[in-house]
Amino acid sequence: MPQFAVLIYSDDSAHEPDESAETSAEIAVCDEHAIELASQATMTGAWAFTPRSMARAVRHDAVTEGPYVDSPQVIAGFYILEAPDLDAALATAATNPVLRQGGGLEVRPVHSGGPVDDTPA
Repeated sequence: MPQFAVLIYSDDSAHEPDESAETSAEIAVCDEHAIELASQATMTGAWAFTPRSMARAVRHDAVTEGPYVDSPQVIAGFYILEAPDLDAALATAATNPVLRQGGGLEVRPVHSGGPVDDTPA
């Protein structure tokens, strides 16, 4: 089945390395959404990023603090959906609670890739 990457845009990521009770409450609704998608065998993998303050941008001549693109919103994480087509992936992505929290999503078909085999040859 085709795969689609769903990039989650938000003002920042709530996933601090040392999560507090407040941070945990903020992400609980997103965790519930992820559990629902995983139980439907729609989502095959998900990754949350740490806040933008922990990002480093690498360019040909420098490493700078912060995300690569200076924007009001950053990519807070992403997940992979399996869906029969783009319309179905968009319909599933539209249920993401980040949309009710003022964020946005980008849905893109995955061309190729997968887990990398790191065993020595």
